[in-house]
Amino acid sequence: MDRLTSMAVFVKAVDLGSFAATADAFEISGPMVGKHIKFLEDRLGITLLHRTTRKQNLTEPGKAYYARCRSILAEVDSADALVAGDLTQPRGRLRVSLPVHFGRRCVAPILLQLTRRFPGLELDLSFTDRISDLAEEGYDFAVRTGELADRTDHIARRIATQKMIVVASPAYLQANGTLETISDIAAHVVVLYRRSGIVAPWIFPRGSEPDAKVSVTGRLRLDDLNAIADAAADGEGLAWLPLWLVKDRLEAGTLINVLPTERPFLYPVHAVWMKTAHLPFSVRLAIDELAKSLPDKM
Repeated sequence: MDRLTSMAVFVKAVDLGSFAATADAFEISGPMVGKHIKFLEDRLGITLLHRTTRKQNLTEPGKAYYARCRSILAEVDSADALVAGDLTQPRGRLRVSLPVHFGRRCVAPILLQLTRRFPGLELDLSFTDRISDLAEEGYDFAVRTGELADRTDHIARRIATQKMIVVASPAYLQANGTLETISDIAAHVVVLYRRSGIVAPWIFPRGSEPDAKVSVTGRLRLDDLNAIADAAADGEGLAWLPLWLVKDRLEAGTLINVLPTERPFLYPVHAVWMKTAHLPFSVRLAIDELAKSLPDKM
């Protein structure tokens, strides 16, 4: 059997979750799908899939092999496109990991617009605030906010920055007083964003000087940005939130920028992908489009 074809059958079987659907996609029989996967398993000396009458699950070696097979097949498609001179029409499946709120509000609309421009492009978006393993989970790239861990096997490109501001409701400020400087934050109730048990300080740029950092404490700790915006709008206290998230509320007057003379802190937004000799065209196109369009949403 041709190893590359067997890899393609294996990847499609994982993507579709069904041997029957894979057989239809390749116009082969269901038993032939099984033969392709067994060919790979025999050649590798490992089990790639655990299969029952109701479902199939990748083994741990199968997860790593699946991710590499997807990368290899993408490279082959890119090579074909390069030789054919067809680098203006991306095709195939683009799998991206996105933060929940930022991904839904800012990133997904741009990528969906991309699929409308290029009908041959398939989109598979996963919304999660945990740090996805790109290789193991088979993502082409991820969009991540904040500072990145140092990884030698990853490449990162900054594609935007989030402006962070302190907000509160008019009712809260009327009851508790306005703020003049960041030192006034300590006298107020705050609604905290807690991620992985960590409450980060609120940061305020100081030009050529080191950033000012305000350590905040409080009894309200939430791990959902929308819920924090809701709590602030309901008068529960101050909140430090990205401008894109609260822009509509600011315009409606349900939230107020309580320190308008302070410059917003700029949180970086990166596209991250596995280090590779050749980045598939569809991935490069999507990242370029995000770098061009995301700043307008910030």
